Amino acid sequence: MQEITIRRATTHDIVGISELIQPLVDRNVLLRKELITLYEAVQEFRVAVDEHGSLVGCGALHVLWRDLGEVRTIATSDSVRGTGVGHVLLDRLMADARHLGLERLFCLTFETSFFERHGFVVVGEQIVDAETYEMMRRSPDEGVAEFLDLAHVKPNTLGNTRMLKVL
Repeated sequence: MQEITIRRATTHDIVGISELIQPLVDRNVLLRKELITLYEAVQEFRVAVDEHGSLVGCGALHVLWRDLGEVRTIATSDSVRGTGVGHVLLDRLMADARHLGLERLFCLTFETSFFERHGFVVVGEQIVDAETYEMMRRSPDEGVAEFLDLAHVKPNTLGNTRMLKVL
């Protein structure tokens, strides 16, 4: 693998993140995110940068609840796909989750084998207790709606697999 640096994203990375994920959006692997949504979530992102300073990967960690986070928007450029950059990004996001005190990580993905290699397992729809579920329903975040498997996000998430890792 070439020399890759993983760092926190800055606002200057957002257009590059958008361009990086667009091919995966076009292939219906990732959900489309507006630039405003990416700017609002910049603090959740880590980026992978090659030795030339080019953005070659990204991934985000979103806190869902006291003990639960979600891995979002893991993507790598075609130039590094299959070289381990995505794995390094996910490892960093898991370390960030532990640092925040999270005990479990959730993802909604088509890439089940990738996440299985990091200890994620397929789970059913009920991941939180009923009281927590009702509290989380109040969130305006579409990702939380996806996590809760609410009907209004079904057209965007059909075919995805719900996975969970205990940290």
